[in-house]
Amino acid sequence: MLNPFFQEQLLEAGCDEAGRGCFAGPVFASAVILPKHFFHPLLNDSKQLAEEERNELRIIIEKEAISFAVASISHREIDRINILQASVKAMHVSVSRLTVQPGLLLIDGNYFRKYKRIPHQCIVKGDATYSAIAAASILAKTYRDEYMKKLHEEFPHYNWACNKGYGTPEHRRALDEYGLCKYHRKSWRLFQQEQPELFNN
Repeated sequence: MLNPFFQEQLLEAGCDEAGRGCFAGPVFASAVILPKHFFHPLLNDSKQLAEEERNELRIIIEKEAISFAVASISHREIDRINILQASVKAMHVSVSRLTVQPGLLLIDGNYFRKYKRIPHQCIVKGDATYSAIAAASILAKTYRDEYMKKLHEEFPHYNWACNKGYGTPEHRRALDEYGLCKYHRKSWRLFQQEQPELFNN
């Protein structure tokens, strides 16, 4: 059973990211403010849910949330500023897009840079602890999966429609055969010995 809120005085927004460990594509983040009465029996950390359950919950969250927003940071910027900073930046952008300003940010994980003057609380495994963070994890995951399925149409041999850019054995085999494409994160050590000719357009 998820906790509905961290405290009762301030309006809370849950924040989470998706795609931090991927070989390719952007990192997505979401911020979600849920009403205090919100409850759904399926709501949980997005990693614990089937794709169909996540998609079902996305519709419900978007309908019932007081406010929600989703943002992404490209693979190029990830290479430029590193994935940790890109993940935080994506959260900042998502919070900035909320139509209602929260009084407290609940952050999944153990690292965050303060956003403006809004206080925040980092919570390890927060997406399996608090409803708003779980909701944010679902939106970030479903939006990113949807985006990677579109990229799959351009580069189907990596099968991003299934692996979503994560370093699965299938994705690694495709890298060995076809090399990197323009959506791969070039700062990642994706090969034991990377060769310049592997960086394809």
